[in-house]
This record gives sequence, structure tokens and C-alpha cells, in this order.
Amino acid sequence: MLRRFAPAKVNLFLHVTGKRADGYHLLDSLAVFPAVGDVVGVAPGEALTLSLSGRFGGVLRAEPDNLLLRAARALRPDGHAALSLEKNLPVASGIGGGSADAAAALRLLARYWGIKAPLEEIALGLGADVPVCLDSKPARMGGIGEVLSPAPALPQFGMVLVNPGVAVPTPAVFRARRGGFTPPAELADRWADAAGMAADLARCTNDLQAAAIGIEPVIGEVLNALAELPGALLARMSGSGATCFALFATPAQAAAAAGGINQPGWWCWGGGLYDPALADI
Repeated sequence: MLRRFAPAKVNLFLHVTGKRADGYHLLDSLAVFPAVGDVVGVAPGEALTLSLSGRFGGVLRAEPDNLLLRAARALRPDGHAALSLEKNLPVASGIGGGSADAAAALRLLARYWGIKAPLEEIALGLGADVPVCLDSKPARMGGIGEVLSPAPALPQFGMVLVNPGVAVPTPAVFRARRGGFTPPAELADRWADAAGMAADLARCTNDLQAAAIGIEPVIGEVLNALAELPGALLARMSGSGATCFALFATPAQAAAAAGGINQPGWWCWGGGLYDPALADI
């Protein structure tokens, strides 16, 4: 069996910069990939199948057309393979779990089926977040998420992620958003340390955060809990929620701080960034 790690995607900020004529919102964001995620596998099969496991696998069992199966059919409509998904990330949580799974499936199946075609166009057809997940490297996201450019040079830092166990549908958050549009962020080319990065990011926003809190007030409780952790440099929601993060000076400090989150039903993780060289496992 071929297996690939599918790391979470965290939006360190998210500006809604405009809206297209077709209704899609234009965004500006800085995406990073922490070392926590799902695991996608592919093995020989007589048909196209998907087996699910992991803490959150049961949430997807009622979903007849999982994004992994859509990815497989988009790559090769008549292809046969036994796909597996170890679902360790919360579902509909603002950290790109489904998009990361689809991207990992595309990479694995292209290798398994010997397909050499570029995957970016197929990825975009599956969702605006899927292209950035193909490489799982820090990137600046523009357009509806598909316009990718290099991220600033990042210092070492750590991150705590917390999800309170609620799913916040992205369309509902965009509908609830109030106010105008925010210009693209002006970021440094590099940051010397995590404190400098957090200070610059603090001048940015997540334009969906207030709307998400209005739908699920527990998100505000999560943000307060993260901000109160010793050593926290910045607390903010990722994507359209409900997962939130706090930044720390080092991965070890983040891992230690995560132990301070002990609310029943809350999913929590602390550590550093993912190394793309470790994708295939």
C-alpha cells in the first residue's frame, strides 16, 4: 500500500478583498501546514472503494461521495483502487482537512496509475483550497484561493490548534459576514523570530471570525482560552472556523501549552510545522 500524510492547513490571516460577479469572494491569506493531519492510502482493488478509520472517520460514513472518491474519478473516471482514509482532523473545521485529503489522493493515485498530467487544474475543480494542499508548503493565497505565491521566509515557531467540536458551514459564515472588504496585507519578506511575525500578523485580521462567533459563540471561548495560555503570541480563528490557533516561540513551547486545554469534547494539538519531505509514509 502507498500512504501519504495529509497535513492540516491553517490560515494565519484571512482578508476578504472583494467579490466576483459569480458570487465567489476574493481572498488574501497566508497558509501554513502544521505537523498534524490525516493519512491517505491506496492499494490494488477490483473497483473504486474507500474505507474510513480514525477518530473522525465515523462522521464521514454517511457521505456517499467523499472528496477522495471525487478526486479519483476526476483523475481517471474508470480507475480501480482501494482508497483508505485515517481521519484524524475534525470535519468542516476551517483547517482544510477535506482539501488536504483530496490533494494527497491525487498525488498517490497519479503515481499508482502512472499518470503524468499536471494536477493543479484537477485540484482546483475539486475546491479552491485543494491546489495549495498539493505541495503542503507555506504559501500566500489570492483569488478565491487558487492564486498561489511564495510565503515570506518563516522563523521557527510553534502552534496550538483547538476545535470545540462544532462544525461551521463555510457558506453560512460568508452569508453572516458584515462590513466591506479589506485590502491585501502588507507583509515583510522575512521575520527574524516568532514574536516579530506575530506582531505583524496581529495587524491583519480574519474577516470571517466575527461572523463565525455569531453562529457558534463557543469559538469566542476557544479564542479566550488560547490567548490565556502562557507564552501565546497571537490567537485567531483559521479559515471559516471553528478551529482556532495560537502562535508560540517554539514547537516545544506549543506542545507543552496544549496540555493546558482540557475542555471535554474539544480537540487539541500542539507542535510545529510539517516537513513536506516526509509526505510519503
